[in-house]
Amino acid sequence: MLTKKGKYGLKALVHLAQLPVGQLAFVGDIASANNIPKKFLDAILGELRNAGFVQSRKGKEGGYRLARPADEIKVGHVVRVLDGPLAPIPCASRTQYQRCEDCNEATCQVRHLMLEVRQAIAEVLDQRSLAEMRDIVIEDLTVARDDLPSTQKVLA
Repeated sequence: MLTKKGKYGLKALVHLAQLPVGQLAFVGDIASANNIPKKFLDAILGELRNAGFVQSRKGKEGGYRLARPADEIKVGHVVRVLDGPLAPIPCASRTQYQRCEDCNEATCQVRHLMLEVRQAIAEVLDQRSLAEMRDIVIEDLTVARDDLPSTQKVLA
């Protein structure tokens, strides 16, 4: 599962990807626009800077910007930096594999299924760039209240 750290980091990167190339954004502006606690975002942006995803400049004219074009930053790489391996269990991880003590890996059905899950997640996240994520068109999924069955109108 994606942690808040991973989610907030991706939101911040998408925010920066929406800016004109080279333009800087203040941490406070990114935080308020994306409903992210500023102090938490400061730490996340520090990690993203150390990983080479963003650049920062201090001072009155300072802020953050992407270090590389958004189409060169893969979402899977960002998630691994902020949240660690994509695999749901350690014995299915490619980057931080850990052997399970309680099963035979060759015959463990749980491990084999989780290897498939890890591969499916990686195929999506490693193929998508930050630019593609930024450009996702969110269709209006709002259903008119009158079109809902009466049992769902109460919940709407």
